[in-house]
Amino acid sequence: MRGNLSRFMAVLAGLMLGSALIATAAEPVAKPKLVATAVFAGGCFWCMEEAYDELPGVVATTSGYSGGQKLNPTYEQVSAGGTGHLEVVQVAYDPKQISYEKLLEAFWLNVDSLDKGGQFCDRGSSYTTAIFYQNEEQKKLAEQSKAVTEKKLGKTVVTPIRPAVTFYPAEDYHQDYYKTNPLRYKYYKYSCGRKQRLDQLWGKKG
Repeated sequence: MRGNLSRFMAVLAGLMLGSALIATAAEPVAKPKLVATAVFAGGCFWCMEEAYDELPGVVATTSGYSGGQKLNPTYEQVSAGGTGHLEVVQVAYDPKQISYEKLLEAFWLNVDSLDKGGQFCDRGSSYTTAIFYQNEEQKKLAEQSKAVTEKKLGKTVVTPIRPAVTFYPAEDYHQDYYKTNPLRYKYYKYSCGRKQRLDQLWGKKG
């Protein structure tokens, strides 16, 4: 009797397992979201993170350094100069929700593309602007958008369009700084004159 009961329980367990496997197989598998990346240098990376995080379709932003020859640079090294690196933001985005062209439009509206010595109160080569293209399509679109921006401003845009090189994430305390230190960030952004200068270039947005 015990043997029959054991066999019955084993068969029942097998049927239950089979049903579970069939149910699991029948469940739709979520397709991974297609994510592309773009890299922009727009002066203070805190401010560029905030600007891009506001855009629908942007999945994530990461502050970092790029463009130079120093391996694994630190904030102190980049700020001191001599590394060749610029402060940059790496933007991860869903191309189905936002295009690279839209990211370029946001870039121009958030930088002073006429300034070759830095950005706003931040001076020096590490704070200069640049667009780092990752393929020929990005290069072409960046060049087209630069020409459009020059026409709108009626002046020569000094922002270079450069091939992408290694991106180094900045230290953890720099990531999402505008969220983790809102009061200090707002004070810095205002006192640096960023918004005031952008209003001069593109018109006051309130």
